[in-house]
Amino acid sequence: MAGENATAPRWLTPTEMKAWRRYIIASRRLIEALDSDLDAHALSMPDYEILVQLSDAPERRMRMSELAANALLSRSRLSHRMKVMEKEGWVRREACPVDKRGYFAVMTPKGWKAIVAAAPDHVESVRTRFMDHLSKSDQQTLAEIFERIEESLRKESFEDK
Repeated sequence: MAGENATAPRWLTPTEMKAWRRYIIASRRLIEALDSDLDAHALSMPDYEILVQLSDAPERRMRMSELAANALLSRSRLSHRMKVMEKEGWVRREACPVDKRGYFAVMTPKGWKAIVAAAPDHVESVRTRFMDHLSKSDQQTLAEIFERIEESLRKESFEDK
């Protein structure tokens, strides 16, 4: 058989399984709740993240490829979100004068109003649904843990290219 010489899987211990399952369930529920909390502003979490990225960018514009990377979206997923967001009047696309194949995503005044209106509610949602359950020490520990994981994943992603 093909798998006879393969190394046995490193099965999770009960403690590891509990930590993993708690993380998966809580993170999914948290994202669902944060997404639901943005419904009052007619935004989804991906829309909000795109607007945040653009609001922080110089002139509230960013190359589509950079925006996709920063918002952790595939280019096709970003393209789909951009179509929806353009229809809402929050963003527009502009051709890149230097690279004829490239485009910029640009936040419109209506997009700026949307993020300014949604941000206080979103921050309060993050605070009550997440931060209020963590001590200062928990916050530092989580930041360190997820920095290690994100760095490892980024290296892995870089090596795959």
